[in-house]
Amino acid sequence: MTTPSGRLHCVIDIDASGFGRQSYPIEVGWALADGRTGCLLVRPPAHWTHWDDAAERVHGISRETLAQHGHAPGDAAQRLNAELGHEIVYSDAWGHDYAWLARLFEEAQLPRSFRLEPAASLFGETLLGQLDEVHKAAFTELAVTRHRASNDARALQRALQALDARPGRRMR
Repeated sequence: MTTPSGRLHCVIDIDASGFGRQSYPIEVGWALADGRTGCLLVRPPAHWTHWDDAAERVHGISRETLAQHGHAPGDAAQRLNAELGHEIVYSDAWGHDYAWLARLFEEAQLPRSFRLEPAASLFGETLLGQLDEVHKAAFTELAVTRHRASNDARALQRALQALDARPGRRMR
């Protein structure tokens, strides 16, 4: 979505080992205000042990892939701070994403430089009720065929941009 200046908002998407208190981030994707996207895998430290096979079937990322290609939590947190800077970053799953980012940055022993906000805070109830439908349409428009966090972030950014153009939008 665009700000009043016409700039896109930053968006983040996180895939995790599952849900619940013991889950942790395994992939983080983002879409920046200039349209660039990025994605990184997180290699879980030995004490992050929770794994939900059902979640793996959704995100398609195995423990072996994380071990081989994932970034250590400290490296992942540093990269996120470098990429996202001091931006306000929006998430459509704020409750989960906030907890997963907190776990990542706590493990890294680094402060988070960006602020995470719920995408829902950008809209009134009328438009918020349309987000799911518009989000699904964005995946089709983008011809996304592979589930990756960066693709999910791009689709959310596109959906928010589409909602921004609709009548009844509450300016933020």
